[in-house]
Amino acid sequence: EYPLHRHVSGFTSSLRTSSAEAFLPTSVDLANGLRRPHQKPAILRKISAAQQLSASEVVTHLGQTVVLASGTLSVLLHCEAVGNPKPTISWAKNGEEVKYNDRMLLQPDDSLQILAPVEADVGFYACNASNALGSDSVSIAVTLAGKPLIKTSRGTVINTQSPAVTVDIGSTVKTIQRANITINCQVAGVPEAEVTWFKNKVKLSSAHHLHDGLLLIANVSLSDQGLYSCKAANLRGEVTESSHLLVLEPPRPLPYLEDLTAVLSSAGTSTRSVLTSPSGTNMTVSPGSSALIGCAVDGHPTPNITWLYSGKPLSLQHRLLAAGQILQILNVSDAPDGEFSCLAQNEAGSLTQKTSLAIQEYQWSADKLTACSASCGHKGVQLPQLRCLLDGAEVNISRCKEKPKPILQPIACNRRDCPSRWMITSWSPCTRSCGGGIQMRRVTCQQLTAKGSSVPMSNESCAQVSKRPVDTQNCNRQPCVEWVASSWGQCNGPCIGPRLAVQHRQIFCQTKDGTSVSSDQCSALPRPLSTQNCWTDVCGVHWRVSLWTVCTATCGNYGFQSRRVDCVHIRTNKPVLEHHCSWRPRPVNWQRCNIMPCENGRLLRGGEAVWCRGRKEGRAVSQKCVIGPC
Repeated sequence: EYPLHRHVSGFTSSLRTSSAEAFLPTSVDLANGLRRPHQKPAILRKISAAQQLSASEVVTHLGQTVVLASGTLSVLLHCEAVGNPKPTISWAKNGEEVKYNDRMLLQPDDSLQILAPVEADVGFYACNASNALGSDSVSIAVTLAGKPLIKTSRGTVINTQSPAVTVDIGSTVKTIQRANITINCQVAGVPEAEVTWFKNKVKLSSAHHLHDGLLLIANVSLSDQGLYSCKAANLRGEVTESSHLLVLEPPRPLPYLEDLTAVLSSAGTSTRSVLTSPSGTNMTVSPGSSALIGCAVDGHPTPNITWLYSGKPLSLQHRLLAAGQILQILNVSDAPDGEFSCLAQNEAGSLTQKTSLAIQEYQWSADKLTACSASCGHKGVQLPQLRCLLDGAEVNISRCKEKPKPILQPIACNRRDCPSRWMITSWSPCTRSCGGGIQMRRVTCQQLTAKGSSVPMSNESCAQVSKRPVDTQNCNRQPCVEWVASSWGQCNGPCIGPRLAVQHRQIFCQTKDGTSVSSDQCSALPRPLSTQNCWTDVCGVHWRVSLWTVCTATCGNYGFQSRRVDCVHIRTNKPVLEHHCSWRPRPVNWQRCNIMPCENGRLLRGGEAVWCRGRKEGRAVSQKCVIGPC
């Protein structure tokens, strides 16, 4: 390898860049064309000075820098390569294929000649040699005396596998983590230029593996992302080129998905959820229900998620939630069979996760039985309990209404002889309804057999099992009570009609011996009346009214008249208190009267005569009147 800026006979020799460096073995004789084995291309690097055949013609080999002068009429760039099969030579300028014309010529020996070079011809010229075994590339800089020239590339390099990548400055690099990235800043210029590296406009120190225009970023991580700039400066000026470094992280599965928990809480308890996984998951769902499928993945940049059903795009009704990370199947019955998968993709790679939904059918079950109806004897049966199941769990019985019900048959159980036990009859009626009586019943020891017959047994055999029940007991021990009424009071209550009033008496509950007790103890007995109607002369009354008085006015709205209203005894015709007549509505004692409009005119004082105007039979009339209203 040669120094980056080595002066040779007035020209600057620059370090070459090569994708596959190979040196010609010393045992090969090129001149004699000896038979050689297969070999990938290798371009010869010569470090001899550029030959200036005349003042206007410059001839040079690759690996050097050509500085154009004002009198330069021709530049010839030689490119010699070896390899077997013979390599094919092509030329590129600044990364783009050279377009040959009458000024840019490709010579028979594959040299590139530039006639009458101008400023537009300044740049890095690369000779590319390739055959079936590989390729090699070497650059040469053609520049003007002045500010430096940097070899750049405007492409985008995406690295998802290689542990080491080398690119020219100007490229955009997208790489996986832990790779080693080398950025090459090849500089040409006269005077010699100084190279300085920056990251995000901050100068990098020598600790960043800077060497001969190369920047090595070892073991790349997310923190290494940024804009890397190479500045070349000399006495004539400076130039800066930059490369973007983006760190890629291929999609990877996550153990949980927070958004799925939030969506599930709002969707209701009837909605089931499942996360996909690279190996596949399974979930059982009920027919017609909704399901949430989560695709928990991470990556940089954020992966784009595509959902598939049985390997094809979704055609059933669905919704995408949480930026596509959650797939909601609105009706799982639309997908009876098949596998759901989510394809997560970014520039670093892809990841497929999957899950399968199994639709569980509703079905009747009669596997559970009721408790046996008897512990012994001949009548013990168990009835199968009909249940509706979904995935082994009991659900509302209405879910199975479309399924035919199985026929249920009772099952005999505990059909065996019963132990001896006391048999009792019902209690006889109580000998007394109150005051204490006696009830009796029959108590015997018997055994019920498995055939249903009852066999008498000795009392001792039952006494070993339980104590003999009593056959006599007291009853109706409550005292005998009755309703007792006092004498009717006077018939002097409020009048309720002509000669009709109300009288009262008191009702008591007491025992047979005359002791008063609470009325509640007599509640079972019919209670006597405590009030009744009665006849009395005091209530022989009616309303008496006088004649109406003369109306206070003959017309207008202010006339009224009155009369006297009294409550009087029918027999004596004498007034009594009005409340004795309250059983009948009281007649009114005043009313309005002569409520009619007065004719045009006014009331005159006595002796005064005026003309009054009015209407008679539809005609207007006038007359003189004296005193009184018109």
